[in-house]
Amino acid sequence: MIGDGEGGDDAAEWRATRAWVERALPAGERVVAAERLVGGWTSVMRRLRVVGDDGERALVLRSFVKPFFLRHAERLLAREAAMLALLADTDAGIDVPVARCLAVDAGGVYCDHPSLLMSLLPGGIRLGEEGAAVRMGLLARQLVAIHAVPVTEDSRPRDYQAWTAPERVGVPAATGRAEVWRRAVESIRREPPAFRGCFLHRDFHPGNVLFVGHGADVRISGVVDWVETSWGPADLDVAHCATALALLHGPAVGMSFPAAYLAAGGRLADDPADHLYWRLLDALAFAPDAEKVAVPWREAGRADLTSDLLAARLEEYLALLLDRFDHPLRPSETTSLNSRTRGR
Repeated sequence: MIGDGEGGDDAAEWRATRAWVERALPAGERVVAAERLVGGWTSVMRRLRVVGDDGERALVLRSFVKPFFLRHAERLLAREAAMLALLADTDAGIDVPVARCLAVDAGGVYCDHPSLLMSLLPGGIRLGEEGAAVRMGLLARQLVAIHAVPVTEDSRPRDYQAWTAPERVGVPAATGRAEVWRRAVESIRREPPAFRGCFLHRDFHPGNVLFVGHGADVRISGVVDWVETSWGPADLDVAHCATALALLHGPAVGMSFPAAYLAAGGRLADDPADHLYWRLLDALAFAPDAEKVAVPWREAGRADLTSDLLAARLEEYLALLLDRFDHPLRPSETTSLNSRTRGR
């Protein structure tokens, strides 16, 4: 029996999956140990230690186990496998470090749960305050590279899906700033703006990016979790990362991320009202308290991110967005968001 840090019951729960993994390995290789990785919310992630005639290596196994994600696992894992294959094509000039997909059982035909086996990327997630400003610049440059991924008609991912709507927004019961929430919800009660489509990660945030090195030598070593890959506005990916940064490091940091993206060569909506729409559409999907992301972030070491703190940061972030973008434009403010930000 292999050890997995979770006890014998967990090992029994993935016995069929382990057998499937070993059938996918080259002759002579076998799994000798596994450990659960922290930080995931949608799926169970395991690091597998594999030994064979050529020595030892580590792989990563992703398995969907929660009922909601089990219902959608076949599409999600098939999409991730396809995107990993696309992004591995370095001959296309793609500058996005991703794992190699080694095998996939998207329908859970052979495994205990739908699973994908992939190579292990170096590095790890970094969610602490130290070095956050440097990492934000790296995140912005990496996101620009993702949005530049070339696709054909056959390889283009599905159109983006909104993760909330006005009638689905959860407003904190004890809020003392009901007007902020009312204005935010009303701002997304409209048809989505027209946009220039591009390749989206769709769930790009610090918890899905791996880093190596320290100080001036820090760099991104991998981008993970490609199950939500979509086609849509760059603003939506930028909005998602900005919301995450606002929750992790404070609303002011989230507000500054789009400027870093533009400085890295990205392009956002020309109309500030359109940009506000995408920012709010993402932020409101976390309402009322962003507890969904708090759990894996606390497991990864950010014990300070309580539900109350995240709820307060989310509300303040909404207020800052509305204060900056949701007001009648004076003549001196009619320049596009792109040119105004690049001029700072």
